[in-house]
Amino acid sequence: MKIVFVALILSISTLFAVACEQESSSKESTSSTAASADTVRSDTVSADSKHAPAQVAPGSHEDWCGEHQVPESLCTRCNPKLIAAFKATNDWCKEHGLPESQCLICNPELKIERPPQRKGQ
Repeated sequence: MKIVFVALILSISTLFAVACEQESSSKESTSSTAASADTVRSDTVSADSKHAPAQVAPGSHEDWCGEHQVPESLCTRCNPKLIAAFKATNDWCKEHGLPESQCLICNPELKIERPPQRKGQ
């Protein structure tokens, strides 16, 4: 059942990302969009680049938050806007403030693994 929730969240976050990109591209030029993306990410990207680049495919090897050890596209600590989607699917641990599907305290048997890198990359 948790796999279904994770798949649903991946789908929602992908749609959210696509919608945001379309909205940004219709309002701003490409150069100003890149500049604003750098500004937004500057708060969360550390000097040692523990976060995924802005335009990676959700669910890919590159889509990884090294700081929190979850897919970047599903990281509620880096992107609090995702919290509502997790709560809407009843995948939320109120006690620890994380998606239940990512809460290792409540689910110590849970293994969140980075997807393998595709050959040729």
